[in-house]
Amino acid sequence: MRIFAPNEVVAKSRFWYFLTQLKKVKKSTGEIVAINKISEKTPTKVKNFGIWIRYDSRSGTHNMYKEYRDVSRTNAVEMLYQDMAARHRSRFRSIHVLKVVELESEEDVKRQYVKQLLAPDLKFPLPHRVQKSRNIFASKRPSTFY
Repeated sequence: MRIFAPNEVVAKSRFWYFLTQLKKVKKSTGEIVAINKISEKTPTKVKNFGIWIRYDSRSGTHNMYKEYRDVSRTNAVEMLYQDMAARHRSRFRSIHVLKVVELESEEDVKRQYVKQLLAPDLKFPLPHRVQKSRNIFASKRPSTFY
């Protein structure tokens, strides 16, 4: 079972919560053998991730699918938590990550906000740069348009 948590204590708590949901097991009858931090195979390659979640809002429980573009699963899930807090005012305790999948091909990407970043000739505009003058006193006003 893969659990995304900020520390071991929260990971253990979430593990027992999900296990009691799946099987008829109490914490007193079970034992956690090991907690392992799973690292990414290729931490420098940018990948697309699809995340299925269930979250509790003020109006009930909702299922949701979101896509993120990042270098690791954990960073994508962190982006999910930040996004859900910003857009839906949903806290960490009310969000349950059901499944995280790496999207292999561009056809698997469904959301437009991720598709727009997959263009091969993607360019970003340069901001309005102001060249810093070298002298203390200038004889004319600087031109900031290039």
